[in-house]
Amino acid sequence: MADHPVDEKLPPLKMATTGLQHVAAMYAGVVAPPLIVGAAIGLSATELTFLTGACLFTAGLATFLQTLGIWKIGARLPFVNGVTFAGVAPMTAVVASTDDKSDALPIIFGAVIVAGLLGFVAAPFFSKAIRFFPPVVTGTVITLIGISLLPVAFGWAQGPSPTADDFGSATNLGLAGITLAIVLFLRRFTRGFVKQIAVLLGLVAGTLVAIPFGVTDFGPVADADVVGFPTPFHFGAPQFQIAAIISMCVVMVVSMTESTADMLALGEIVDRPADEKTIAAGLRADTLGSALSPVFNGFMCSAFAQNIGLVAMTKIRSRYVVAVGGGFLVLMGLCPMAASLIAVVPRPVLGGAGVVLFGSVAASGIQTLVRASLDKDNNVLIVAVSLAVGIIPIAAPEFYHSFPENARIILDSGISTGCVAAVLLNLVFNHIGGRERDAEDVTHPMEAGDEITESSREAAMK
Repeated sequence: MADHPVDEKLPPLKMATTGLQHVAAMYAGVVAPPLIVGAAIGLSATELTFLTGACLFTAGLATFLQTLGIWKIGARLPFVNGVTFAGVAPMTAVVASTDDKSDALPIIFGAVIVAGLLGFVAAPFFSKAIRFFPPVVTGTVITLIGISLLPVAFGWAQGPSPTADDFGSATNLGLAGITLAIVLFLRRFTRGFVKQIAVLLGLVAGTLVAIPFGVTDFGPVADADVVGFPTPFHFGAPQFQIAAIISMCVVMVVSMTESTADMLALGEIVDRPADEKTIAAGLRADTLGSALSPVFNGFMCSAFAQNIGLVAMTKIRSRYVVAVGGGFLVLMGLCPMAASLIAVVPRPVLGGAGVVLFGSVAASGIQTLVRASLDKDNNVLIVAVSLAVGIIPIAAPEFYHSFPENARIILDSGISTGCVAAVLLNLVFNHIGGRERDAEDVTHPMEAGDEITESSREAAMK
């Protein structure tokens, strides 16, 4: 009996090239979170390179867990794992609230370890409770992730430091615009592999364009070692603060929700539908990978949706191909020189690519919301209020200024507050005594109404 395409082992060359394609598709997404958090802390180029390499290394380990699996851990689907975007905003909130920035990463790592272990225990129960996370909730949360990260891209586009003389200069904004244009051009006029790695090629091209302007620094590559290992707890022993732990537990719920949705979608694409057992095993891999990641100085791990699109496009469904991609990630993490290449990219260039990268996350959320029955009044209210709550920290950064500092770690994360709001509102409107309203259609001022006639106008005037 022939193996299912998911379990097929391809010829070595094809396995290597298609595995590398998966790495290219998700590379920018893996290195973006450590860049954001590292920049917020003020890490040196050397330390930033180390943090980036650590995240690549742990992403590879998490991908091994998910694709190859051990015991009841791993969905054993062509599932790429890497640093989740959902944790970026809460982590930067932790950084902002920490007086001694050298404590920021240990606090983050401690919170991720606890959240990962709790998530591992909760995985089988969460797979049963997925009915409380319909598209109206997951779509809202994913949209908020993208919206929350867009200001980061705009900050990058202006330059590396708000105190620099050239911050927001025409040169910096021009480089960001050129990079964005290159990425859009490649996405519009190329096909296949080149189209899939348009963001990566845009970063390379934008960096080359930036050289004559003197904003490209090749020092990190020259100073980096060819071989290195992400020393356990390089930035210090983990610290455990309750506010940070609560915040990362919320992120873990978001991450598990996204991963569940991705497993369901991927199962359909590869013709091996994900049942409750598969989802539970996949969530165990996600959460265990997240719990182990901080040991090697990495962040919370989750599924990468863009690679699911790559599986659908190439029709290559083998999980071993993705495992090979995980091997490349581990090798890159063990080669600081390779990891340091991203440190060469000027911030404005990253900003131009970030507009596409983070905007695509928001667009994915909107795509999910399309399936959320927004013709129903209940769901419109859930999305409206949850988005409003989630956007507060972006639109009014000082909104919670009078709250205790520990509470602000959670409240200043629009993703966390928006997720909690969406889940609670969904329970209130769609699960607790809300069945009688399920059939109600949307009613709002922008909805087309009856035609206004002369007689109706006269009646209204009386």
